[in-house]
Amino acid sequence: MDYEIKKEGKFDYLEVGEGEVLMLLHGLFGALSNFSDLIERFRKTNKVVVPLLPLFDLDILHTSVTGLAKHVDQFIEHKGYDHIHLLGNSLGGHVALVHVLKHPEKIKSLTLTGSSGLFENAMGDSYPKRGDYEYIKNKTALTFYDPAMATKELVDEVFEITKNRIKVIKIIALAKSAIRNNLGEELNQIQIPTLLIWGKNDTVTPPFVAEEFHKLIPNSQLHFIDKCGHAPMMEVPAEFNNILDNFLQSLPK
Repeated sequence: MDYEIKKEGKFDYLEVGEGEVLMLLHGLFGALSNFSDLIERFRKTNKVVVPLLPLFDLDILHTSVTGLAKHVDQFIEHKGYDHIHLLGNSLGGHVALVHVLKHPEKIKSLTLTGSSGLFENAMGDSYPKRGDYEYIKNKTALTFYDPAMATKELVDEVFEITKNRIKVIKIIALAKSAIRNNLGEELNQIQIPTLLIWGKNDTVTPPFVAEEFHKLIPNSQLHFIDKCGHAPMMEVPAEFNNILDNFLQSLPK
């Protein structure tokens, strides 16, 4: 599905559908394709918004989780959104958490899937190796329970990013920032309804991470999906979307 990316000043984003805002925050190698099933399902009931995070556009000092969260703050302010259902995968979940901790007033619910913020297995100190296609292919496959999910198109996308020296430096800066920015002591401040959807076979943010989030965030519920890795909304979209839909429907209007 090809989507029209809107551009306003420094913000690039997708916005489709009508209703309460469902905002999706992608991860380090995220693209709109990661959310395609989710977008198609929820555009019928919600205004689905995907801001493209400026992973490679911030100066190196601000290439961090807090730098990305600031961009999201400014985007929400710019658009005047309110009553937002905020959803983040991987690094996007971490950015969502930082935003909610600083600006809870406009957020109606929070959904995390494979989120960093407590613990994650980084891709390895040498990651990403430039110019080593097989290495990138194997690392991309580790994101999923079913390695066949790492299609040539997806691997090519990641490989293209890792061929650029500046982008590699920024990926490493973001990965290190995510590891340093541990939110364990702050999560009990989050009072909004929170949904945790986790792959039982996630090796990047393993199941114990989800259990820790569940323990630390007061108003949270946790759903595990079997035979599923780090990106449930890609690997098992129908089950993921049903869990999310039931959660959103259960919230007070």
